[in-house]
Parts: sequence; C-alpha cells; structure tokens
Amino acid sequence: MRDAGGMALRPVNRRSVPEDVFDQIVADVLSGEMAPGEALPSERRLAEVLGVSRPAIREALKRLAAAGLVEVRQGDATTVRDFRRTAGLDLLPRLLVREGELDLAVVRSILETRLHNGPKVAELAAQRQGPELAGALTTAVDALESESDPVAAQRHALDFWDHVVDGADSIAFRLMFNTLRATYEPVLPALATMMATEVDNVHAYRALTDAVVAGDPAAARDAAHRLLEPATTALLDALHALEER
Repeated sequence: MRDAGGMALRPVNRRSVPEDVFDQIVADVLSGEMAPGEALPSERRLAEVLGVSRPAIREALKRLAAAGLVEVRQGDATTVRDFRRTAGLDLLPRLLVREGELDLAVVRSILETRLHNGPKVAELAAQRQGPELAGALTTAVDALESESDPVAAQRHALDFWDHVVDGADSIAFRLMFNTLRATYEPVLPALATMMATEVDNVHAYRALTDAVVAGDPAAARDAAHRLLEPATTALLDALHALEER
C-alpha cells in the first residue's frame, strides 16, 4: 500500500511494534524515497495504514528523531532530515546492506576509515598501553596463528584490534571500532579470500605487538600501516572494478 505521503507501507506484525514501524520508515529514508525536508504522514494516518496504535507510532517517531532521521515539532508536521548530516555511526550497518545488496560506496568508506584509523589507534596504544596489554595481544596473535578457518581467523584479527583499541584509551575510537566491527562481522565470509593475505601475516601482527609493547608510537603506527595497507588497497581496487562495470 502506498500512502499519500509517498511511502510504501504495509501492516506490521504486532509482536514487533514499534520496531517494524521504525524499520519501515528508516528503509524509506535511507533509500531516498522520503527526501530531506519531506513531511511524513500524520500520526493518525500512519496508524491507520500500518494497523497499529498511535502510541506505537509516537514511540517509533521518537526513536527516529533520536537517530537523527526525522525532526518532530510539537503541533507541526514531522519532517525527514538529511541523515548524512544528522545521523550517527549506529546507522552504518543499515547503510551497508540494503535490500540484500552491499552498498559499494559504504564498503569503500569503511575500508578508508580502517586504513586511516588503524595506525593512529596503534600509535595511541603504544603511548598509553597498560601492563595487561602485552599478554592480551600475544594471546590474540597466538590464536590467529593456530587458526585454520579463514572466517574464524578474521574474528581473531578483530579481537587483536579490540585489544589495541583498549590500549589506545580513546572513547571516540572505541565507539567507532564497535560500530565498524558490528558492520563488518556479518560479511566476513564474503571477505575471507581477500583478507587471507592479511590475517595470515602473523609476522606483521607480532611486529605491531612488539612496537606497542615497547612503547614506540612511530614504530607502532608504521607497523599498523604495513599490516593494513595491502588488503585495503586490494579491496579498494576490487570495488573500483565493480563500480566500473
């Protein structure tokens, strides 16, 4: 059913209200079907079309407003916001996969962020690392070295970086890493082949560990770049080829 406001809406399962309401409106906003500045249908109209109560609609709209996707004004229409300017990192997983398809531009931005942030996080970890970090990093690398499954190996690599982020002691980098990991993990099987060279490079992980534990920020930054750059470049080149098609 298409509402007068231009949204493709369908009745929701009452067991998932208002989550389904939230998900449907998010999908329309992210797809561009609802453009920035466009008004949503009234609460009453949304409740009628979706077959739910107005309090459920109101709760979903509060969540949408908190996520930076809509602006709710008392006594006025609820309007769509430009999520590129108002949303947070928690939106990233929804942007990566839409309607079962990977958004290549989002993949590219994640890879670029990974290559940019990784060396800086390693540098900070070398400056701020606590006494427990050496053991945690060594344990993670040992697990990586003994792992034969390529998807599980990527998870060990993520665990390694989780410890590096802990050592960096930066809440901003920690929250970014949490979001990137949550975004990245569902597609590990698809990336296994292209990430194999990186996750198999145990020597590079040990070199990074040594630099962090030694408290050498410059060496840690360079070691992280050497570890991350080859696979990142290969993936970016593959994305470029896909986009060229």
